[in-house]
Amino acid sequence: MRRRYACMVDDLANGTSMTIGGVDGEVPIALFRTEDGEFFATEDSCTHEQWSLGEDSDLEGGEVVCPLHMARFDLRTGKALCFPATVALRTFQVEIEDGRVFVHG
Repeated sequence: MRRRYACMVDDLANGTSMTIGGVDGEVPIALFRTEDGEFFATEDSCTHEQWSLGEDSDLEGGEVVCPLHMARFDLRTGKALCFPATVALRTFQVEIEDGRVFVHG
């Protein structure tokens, strides 16, 4: 897996998300920062409907909620937590180094 630079730690506020990649054949990845300041990364598209979780989702504790049909996923494991989603999100390792956030994926 390739190590991708995502952003500086301070570029992503607590409780927000963003999408990285998606150009030149890269798989888009959603990067999340919880209210507690932890970083997580998953595939960007909801597994129920193709909707960008990095650009438009809600964070509730350790879960991401797709606003399209309210599918919920565990940020740590990617597990689908309720219908209509039944397929887990792929997750990626996040690494913080010298104030920079990197995603392995």
